[in-house]
Amino acid sequence: MPDLKLENQVCFSLYSASNALIRAYRPLLDALNLTYLQYMVMIVLWEHKTLNVKQVGHFLRLDSGTLTPLLKRLEEKALVVRRRSTTDERVREITLSSKGEELYQQAKAIPEQLACRISFSYEDAKQLKALADDLLKVIESK
Repeated sequence: MPDLKLENQVCFSLYSASNALIRAYRPLLDALNLTYLQYMVMIVLWEHKTLNVKQVGHFLRLDSGTLTPLLKRLEEKALVVRRRSTTDERVREITLSSKGEELYQQAKAIPEQLACRISFSYEDAKQLKALADDLLKVIESK
């Protein structure tokens, strides 16, 4: 068993790397006037166009308490439209606005811009993602 030292903690390395990666995104996302989590919401909506809050939360692994203020801010920026479902008024549907759809044209360059910033090979990034996905599956299966 390794000593209980910070340098031996996988969780701390993942936490630190995640924070550093999000900081690397910041200048790119500032140009779009988005936070990292807002960007993640937009990525989900660019793929699916319309989702309810529960579905967005499922994709992003976020609860509605975290999502609701995020979605309100995106609505204030006129990037999404929040409305009650026509079939169940308890359900909020989130749809891209035309401004939100247009933002995709600027945002689609971000992955490549980030890759250039951090100089991480495509193969290394692919392997890291696979390991992170595997870790998540193991943790969620417990």
